[in-house]
Amino acid sequence: MEYQDKYEELLAILLNPVDLDRDGKKFLLREEFEKLYVRDNKISGTRIRKFMQILRRKAEEIRQDVQNHRDMI
Repeated sequence: MEYQDKYEELLAILLNPVDLDRDGKKFLLREEFEKLYVRDNKISGTRIRKFMQILRRKAEEIRQDVQNHRDMI
């Protein structure tokens, strides 16, 4: 996988709607932050944590790819 693809995957998680519950409904991270902190919508906190879990997994994957690439240099 090219490094541009990895970067684009991270941006997609941050900027595009993501299906968090696999039920077809997609959510935007920015909107969930607004719902939680402006409107005090508690379920948005759960969605934010799900976003963060997705980001954590992607970050671990990219970190491993970076380490492997660095070892090859």
